[in-house]
Amino acid sequence: MMRRFLITTAAALLVLVWGVPPAHAVDGTRTPGSPSYTVTLTSNTSGSTWTGHESVTFANPSADPLTEVYLRLWDNYHGTCPSTPVTVTNVTGGTPSPLSVSCTAMKIALPTPLAQNQSASIGFDLSIVVPSGADRFGRDGSYNFIGNALPVLAVRDASGWHLDPYSNNGESFYALTSDYSVTLDHPTSLLVPATGTSVDTPGTSGRTITKATAKNVREFAWAAGPFVKTTSTTTTGVVVNVYRVSSISSGSASSMMTTAKNALVGHAGRFGAYPYGEADVVLDNNFWFGGMEYPGFVLDVVSSTALAHELAHQWWYGIVGDDEYASPWLDESFTDYATDLYNGISGTNCWNSVSWQSSAEKISNSMAYWDAHSSRYGTVVYTYGKCALHDLRRAIGTTAMQNLLKNYAAAHWYGVRPPRSSRPPPRRPPPSTCPPSGPLTASTADRFGPR
Repeated sequence: MMRRFLITTAAALLVLVWGVPPAHAVDGTRTPGSPSYTVTLTSNTSGSTWTGHESVTFANPSADPLTEVYLRLWDNYHGTCPSTPVTVTNVTGGTPSPLSVSCTAMKIALPTPLAQNQSASIGFDLSIVVPSGADRFGRDGSYNFIGNALPVLAVRDASGWHLDPYSNNGESFYALTSDYSVTLDHPTSLLVPATGTSVDTPGTSGRTITKATAKNVREFAWAAGPFVKTTSTTTTGVVVNVYRVSSISSGSASSMMTTAKNALVGHAGRFGAYPYGEADVVLDNNFWFGGMEYPGFVLDVVSSTALAHELAHQWWYGIVGDDEYASPWLDESFTDYATDLYNGISGTNCWNSVSWQSSAEKISNSMAYWDAHSSRYGTVVYTYGKCALHDLRRAIGTTAMQNLLKNYAAAHWYGVRPPRSSRPPPRRPPPSTCPPSGPLTASTADRFGPR
């Protein structure tokens, strides 16, 4: 009987990974598509205030016309609405409405409906004021960390417009891959690590122009401060830059450089080649959150495990996207599983301390649930989620699991994996691949929610 449960549950997990056909046909094409952002910003002397202009060109791949778009001003969560750290003014290409969703969303009505395969552009003046605090959007003394500050297009799909609230417990972000051309004018005394590949040229007296270019990324982040920088290259040719605040030693930075290079190579071997050519690691031990991922750019404390985790996010959220508010397990569980693989952890006895708080507690719950049960988020989504993936590996075999994840990543490369995909599930694993006993049971599979 246990063997039958194991086979059924392994198949259930495979369905959760690969998905099932949709129950009904609607044009759920994600739109706006192919966003291309052009940003020009100039900082004050400390790098804590940035002003300039942003524009974005986009298409409508959906058969349903676009009558409006929404900008997400995520970092306005860190202000007190209507007094916000991110300000958009002088909008062109559409008519803006007042801010909504606690000042993190702005509707812009387009002049005429945008038909399928047509393109449009909007532009606006932009001001960013970095608040105090060692945060993913914050200022720690002389160091500024500027994640999620650039307004980005919201996504419309079969569920409509995604206008979820900001989560400080996890992530709310859901974006399609985009291209960015970002020009940052700043004092030469400040180093500016950023998403993408950067080139510095002299500006006016005492200033430097950093031009960052990134393709097929979901968002853009940067930092500014008197960092100490070291550079090295992986065995596969990826340039790795480590930036550290003055309180972090050169020895710690060197150790984290080694971790970064090894993790990038290891993750690439398991999930597919890292496509961006460059990765920036920004170190500050005052980060309350441990680490945070952005495309080609991570914030981290000095911790090899945390860094391996954030770099695994380059694949699980970055390259292979998901709706991080609706399905946080699709990136966090997979990323923590990838971190275990990098550290040589097999997940044996993974469930020894398992304790479910209620029947409503499921690995696949959204951030709406976890924001209301924040103390359980890490335990269930990170730990129990990766334990389930370890169980799946034991059920179908290590080689099959390696092939499954590599093929899965390839199938969704630069795309978005919804909780339910249109791809058919693989065949059930034969009984010979399933262990005779263990924690992978039908009750465990139920913790993923309805199938």
